[in-house]
Amino acid sequence: MFTWRRIGERDFPLLRSWLEQAHVRRWWNHETSAAAVARDFGPAARGEEPSEDLLAFLDGRPVGLVQRSRLCDYPEYLAELAAVVPVPDGAMTIDYLIGAPEDTGRGVGTAMLRSVVERTWTEHPAAPCVLVPVVAANRASWRALERAGLRRVGAGELEPDNPVDDRAHYLYRVDRPGSGG
Repeated sequence: MFTWRRIGERDFPLLRSWLEQAHVRRWWNHETSAAAVARDFGPAARGEEPSEDLLAFLDGRPVGLVQRSRLCDYPEYLAELAAVVPVPDGAMTIDYLIGAPEDTGRGVGTAMLRSVVERTWTEHPAAPCVLVPVVAANRASWRALERAGLRRVGAGELEPDNPVDDRAHYLYRVDRPGSGG
């Protein structure tokens, strides 16, 4: 069973250790110095940033991070996605990682994605959908999205997080149950 809480500064060493893992570093391309982690995650931890950085706990053990936000809070990003697929008002997006290598390839990511989507419907009642871009080359990530119930709704070129990646992305979507979307 998953439980969740917002990250705090006390979690920065854990985030840093996860960002240093090869399977995370490949797709997140994030600086891992203590100062960089504090710089990049501090505003959300202090509530100064509109995104929600959430730690995922599986049976009480931290296993992953989900960054969840309303696309309207990031107009440039919203415009980039809207150039590829229609983006309904109030749409949410997520980014995510599984921290420890031993937790990959076991369905933890799929279960974590299902859990955060379910929480989204409760915590953001106006959200009609969750829309998630993923680098086309990151097969493990888009397969986890599919297994979690998201469907591919588009493909197009977006700015990659890691400059070594191609601009090709898939966009996945799940609609609020009963919304008819």
